[in-house]
Amino acid sequence: MNTICGSPAKHEQTVHAAQSQMPAAATLARLADAFKTFGDPTRVRILWALSVGEMCVGHLAELLQMEQSAVSHQLRVLRQARLVRFRKEGRSAVYALDDDHVQHILQLGLSHVEEVD
Repeated sequence: MNTICGSPAKHEQTVHAAQSQMPAAATLARLADAFKTFGDPTRVRILWALSVGEMCVGHLAELLQMEQSAVSHQLRVLRQARLVRFRKEGRSAVYALDDDHVQHILQLGLSHVEEVD
């Protein structure tokens, strides 16, 4: 008889379901890293700006009132996390969200933090 949390086998079915559905540890580590990337307010501001449409570094820097080098650094982090992509337009790089998943994550996160108890 299992009494881990004071109730015999109360959560046994949930435990087994969670165990069978649990992604691999490496996959969950990548997910945690993605969420860490969302943990920086500047990066979230960049992602939000790019959710409206693509922009070059100069326009992002102007919008965020930051130095281009600081914005470029954050964009590099976002690229490595596969949250943004870029394409060359002449000598400039134009950035956009990597895919619709990123915009969906932003919208879900905003909805969550704006919930009223």
